Amino acid sequence: MAKGRILIIDDDPDITEAMSVVLENKGYEVRSAADGSEGMDRVEESRPDLIILDVMMRTRQEGFELARELKGSDEYKDIPILMLTAVKDKTGLDFKANAGDQAWLPVEAFLDKPVKPDVLLEKVQSLLPRR
Repeated sequence: MAKGRILIIDDDPDITEAMSVVLENKGYEVRSAADGSEGMDRVEESRPDLIILDVMMRTRQEGFELARELKGSDEYKDIPILMLTAVKDKTGLDFKANAGDQAWLPVEAFLDKPVKPDVLLEKVQSLLPRR
């Protein structure tokens, strides 16, 4: 039995593949989507236990928009979101201090890319409901 279902929503196939391999090797069931629209479809299909969400995909704020949509939904608001991004490198902005702000950035945790496998696994384990 899988440790949990994780959905990775990221437009970079190399990042998605690398995270998938790390997570699957630890017993997680992993699905992926390349953008917010496809991601919402996957959420509706499989109701993951955790979502790993990129900030910038088709637009600079697509990840923020999807996080707000999910957290604004009675059906999906309890799914933890781990936001990953290279925004700090590209813009100089650091959003980690605002993680958990329900109005602006309603995610449970925020990590900068690139993420080391052990850091990713530690954060995933801390966010997933205990089984």
